[in-house]
Amino acid sequence: QVQLVESGGGSVQSGGSLRLSCAASGYTVRNNAMAWFRQAPAKEREGVAAVSSGGNTRYADSVKGRFTISQDNVNNTLYLQLNSLKPEDTAMYYCAAVPPAYYRIYASLTPTTYTYWGQGTQVTVSS
Repeated sequence: QVQLVESGGGSVQSGGSLRLSCAASGYTVRNNAMAWFRQAPAKEREGVAAVSSGGNTRYADSVKGRFTISQDNVNNTLYLQLNSLKPEDTAMYYCAAVPPAYYRIYASLTPTTYTYWGQGTQVTVSS
């Protein structure tokens, strides 16, 4: 059974940093396409950062240069480093993964690409 468990969210002031973690069980992070999404109240789910099966990354324009996605194959965990946070980054953040061995050449920010989802971790940025 695949489980993705996010952690690391919290409340920070504008300009602060957080590191989100997505611990995977029943699933191998290595060589599998995964992504981070976020959803603010009354808004649609938005792709933030993604990594392809080959390790290529893609970011939403709104977070380029501030967020970094990475995979830790030893700890079987996906990370999202959030720097220079802004109030508009406030949202619930979710990690997502494709089915095992479903090879994706390109990193996708489209929610329908992903089958497995975590429960989310809240990020709140105050001005």
